[in-house]
Amino acid sequence: MSRTLPVMVAASVALAGCAGAAVTDEPGPPPGGPASGLDPDRAAGFLSLPLACVDREFPNKPGHIYDGEAAVRPPREWTPAFFGCFDWHSAVHGHWAMVRVLRLVPGVRGAEAAVAVLDAHLVPERLDREATFFGLERSRTFERPYGWAWLLRLAAELRAWDHPAARRWDAAVGPLARALAAKAADYLPRLSVPCREGTHQNTAFAMAHMLDYARAASDAAFEALLVARARDFYAADKGCPTDYEPSGEDFVSPCLAEADLMRRVMPPREFAAWLGDFLPAPGSARFARLAQPPEVRDRKDPRIGHLIGLDLHRAWCMEGVASALPAGDFRRDALLRLARLHREAGLAQMADSGYGGEHWLASFAVYLLGGSGR
Repeated sequence: MSRTLPVMVAASVALAGCAGAAVTDEPGPPPGGPASGLDPDRAAGFLSLPLACVDREFPNKPGHIYDGEAAVRPPREWTPAFFGCFDWHSAVHGHWAMVRVLRLVPGVRGAEAAVAVLDAHLVPERLDREATFFGLERSRTFERPYGWAWLLRLAAELRAWDHPAARRWDAAVGPLARALAAKAADYLPRLSVPCREGTHQNTAFAMAHMLDYARAASDAAFEALLVARARDFYAADKGCPTDYEPSGEDFVSPCLAEADLMRRVMPPREFAAWLGDFLPAPGSARFARLAQPPEVRDRKDPRIGHLIGLDLHRAWCMEGVASALPAGDFRRDALLRLARLHREAGLAQMADSGYGGEHWLASFAVYLLGGSGR
């Protein structure tokens, strides 16, 4: 990627008279769907990736604590619903991606196989064993908060789909979702400051998924807690250090993840003002590090390749933030142009990422192209 790109992007998005945009209490019209979207062929390709890994147990990165020899068991014994795709959270959002594609693209190629897998995995017998595992003391921090957030995203997706199969799967997933929501409700008040890194521990990234779940589940108490904690953590933030992004193995933009959460928390007028204090204007020199898709020198390295996912995450955050800004705000069009730039960069590099990327990047692409973040 050319090092001159920040200057080129800045020139393309800088708008005359940008400081004078009117701010109202109403968000602008939706920014529109992605240019490429989930067309049937692309959707089938994305569906094939989680299908290829949800029953592939190894290689596997368990991520939980062994407190004795008895704890050393194959992943399928501890977490029989979500044991494939290299790690627990990737198995979870692989299942979510399948559900999302089935919901958005009826009759997609591979649908029958996906339904069969979901029917086999999302059943009470398997999910009850998952809940038991999460109830163990040694599992107290397992997949906190990233995996918890994706499980709640899966539950929210199932609740939003009025389909007999979705109702069946939702009934099975619901108890685990409620258990993890309760764990999050216990954890967040004890967290004195948020985690701001660009990987799995990012608090804002997880809270955005959790908040969408709380609203989908009509869990008013959990929603109120998340809104209050988001304000505690982030409402006073100013001048996000964009010059420090990205870190070398990021797949989450700390600055944009925070903005993506706060647009869910604040009304439009308040959010527009907060964003002006928190992020530099698109097109400015200080925004240049967020404007440029990162250079990925080894796509098959499972951690350096995180940067491919960062492109997709930045794109969906930019689209989401744009959707919350008032009509006429100059930042909307600028952010949407940059979202397209990052979307194209991320999608172009997915195919050469090997299993290290294939086991999770499809979920990020489905989230972006399926409009989940808007």
